[in-house]
Amino acid sequence: MKPKETNNATTTKGKNPPTPPGDKYIWAIYITLCLISIVEQYSASSTMVTTNNVIGPLMKHIGHLFFGFIIIYIVQRIHYTKFIPLIPIVAIVSVGLSIFVLFGGDVINGARRSFRLFGALPIQPAELIKFSAAALIAFIMSKSQLADGKGVSQKGLIIALGAIVIFGAVLIKQGTTNTIILLAISLSMMVIGGVPLKKLFAIIGICILLGAAGIGIKLMLSQGESNENEKENITAVTTNADSQIEKGETIDRFSQVVIPRIKRWWYGDSIPKWEQKITRTNYQEQFSYMAQAHGGMFGKMPGNSIETARLPLAFSDYIFAIIIEDLGLIGGIFLIILYLSLLFRAGGIASQCTRAFPSMLVIGMALYITLQALFHMGIVSGFFPVSGQPLPLISAGGTSILITSLAIGVMLSVSRFASRKGSAQRKEITQEINALPEDGRAENPSQL
Repeated sequence: MKPKETNNATTTKGKNPPTPPGDKYIWAIYITLCLISIVEQYSASSTMVTTNNVIGPLMKHIGHLFFGFIIIYIVQRIHYTKFIPLIPIVAIVSVGLSIFVLFGGDVINGARRSFRLFGALPIQPAELIKFSAAALIAFIMSKSQLADGKGVSQKGLIIALGAIVIFGAVLIKQGTTNTIILLAISLSMMVIGGVPLKKLFAIIGICILLGAAGIGIKLMLSQGESNENEKENITAVTTNADSQIEKGETIDRFSQVVIPRIKRWWYGDSIPKWEQKITRTNYQEQFSYMAQAHGGMFGKMPGNSIETARLPLAFSDYIFAIIIEDLGLIGGIFLIILYLSLLFRAGGIASQCTRAFPSMLVIGMALYITLQALFHMGIVSGFFPVSGQPLPLISAGGTSILITSLAIGVMLSVSRFASRKGSAQRKEITQEINALPEDGRAENPSQL
């Protein structure tokens, strides 16, 4: 008699089912962004190319992407619950590094925003702060869910607000936009975590008051403060700051750079961009707008950019302008859709998680990446005042690429190991609950 064939379920009885691979849509978005990054870095790095090293900048960027891929591959294979004890440590380290940079960081463009690890590898703590804030708020929101599943405890809100204030305080000297992104990430996660609107508005009010107080103190203490009532002083103040930067001096960027930029952005709205004269204070924005105008609908194709040779930081802070010039409006819209797709995919995963922590963690990582990208695009297109923000995975810069890769690795880990509604077996859910700390086992409250 012919022996009866056994199926997979019989042969693997008693063994744990194989772990599914990371979400294929997140992988596809990541790979597409990397390909765009390589092409556009080749197009935008002309100012960094030297006679003896034509492809050096591109190879350095590819090296950063490669190490980023290694991080993703390793992190996505680790169960997301293993990250829980590391979150407070990373948060403390990021705050410590930010404080260190305020006093001992390298002076670049008149500000201290980075330091060199082992004297070679530049590190920007601002990126680590935003990443750790997203992870820490996810941790706090998941631990603070009320028993009835209708909101967050008062203690949790106070702890979350305290964390935001500390992060914002050490971050504001590294760029006002960084602080705004931090607040946008944190407040968005609070909404998703079930914080009532009344309490959310109270938190926003407290943040605004603290921010206004900090700005007021900085203005009073600032020796280089410009006259608030005289628009003509904007050029004089910023030009003086530029000359100090060229000498390698540290300046009070808030009064000598940030305030004039905001005022120029505000007052400039009354004059069409194409009618404004190109000066030493606005050449970055103007060349950026020219690059975008050259792109038209379909672009000039990669490698044919005109403005990359004279647009400062075309390979980093203004790479979106070169993308528009190369790929046109269609390419810019496609890139926006890619980042938004990452956020929507994370929202889909978060809504299906049975527990609160993985749900909050995956959406926090996606918010960190997507909001960073949208702010970069908004700055380059003139929607926001000028401020240096990298475009995730595309701008040159090792810290940004590596931290973004870490965030994607965490998202993939959640997509692999978190139990899903409707498909998870009781045993799988029980194992996940047991792996979480006792006060972090709340059911998923996300309203996505």
